[in-house]
Amino acid sequence: MASVVHENLPPVLDSKSEQPPSVFDGTTRLYMAYTCPFAQRVWITRNYKGLQDEIKLVAISLEDKPVWYKEKVHPANKVPALEHNGKIVGESLDLIKYVDSNFEGPSLLPDDPEKRKFAEELFSYSDTFNITVYGSFKGDPAKEAGPCFDYLEKALHKFDGGPFLLGQLSLVDIAYIPFVERAQIFLLEVIKYDITAGRPKLAAWIEELNQVDAYKQTKLKDPKELVELYKIRYM
Repeated sequence: MASVVHENLPPVLDSKSEQPPSVFDGTTRLYMAYTCPFAQRVWITRNYKGLQDEIKLVAISLEDKPVWYKEKVHPANKVPALEHNGKIVGESLDLIKYVDSNFEGPSLLPDDPEKRKFAEELFSYSDTFNITVYGSFKGDPAKEAGPCFDYLEKALHKFDGGPFLLGQLSLVDIAYIPFVERAQIFLLEVIKYDITAGRPKLAAWIEELNQVDAYKQTKLKDPKELVELYKIRYM
């Protein structure tokens, strides 16, 4: 893993921001939002590969997006988006694979064909996981989301060699942890449901990821703010 880099994060740009950043000038930029779990996937990948100097962050307000972002950068008006080599690449799962393949730094996918096949299964399940878990916030999380956390618990038993989903840290862990992070905070605080109870592998996975600097740098700074936001959104 790349050495730890402590960076000063740029301010959030909104509709009142005076000037848009220069675009398509040869600089590689990750347009993201500090609170967005999809953007967090790419942010973690960038950090782990030590690309803080190569990929500049541009933080966008999700509630008050600058008009120029849709007009000049990404017509879909979503984050994350990567400006690289004169084009925009979107969709977080595609983006983490793109960053891993097109930039220097430690590889985040193994060469082992069996592990790569399992990685694709886990990538494919991630949307179902997110929709089911977050949809359960309005119902019975233990009953509705429990099987999703059981799925991860079972997946964590498949490979030896480390506490991660493919044994060693990979893009698969990065794909899941932003959503697990938020679900764990909300479910424990509001529903009093502990997603790690009876799931020792999941508990160890979360604990180990919390020691990874590339992830720690991206974690939510104010869990209470998330809880209040999710109460409004889901309850």
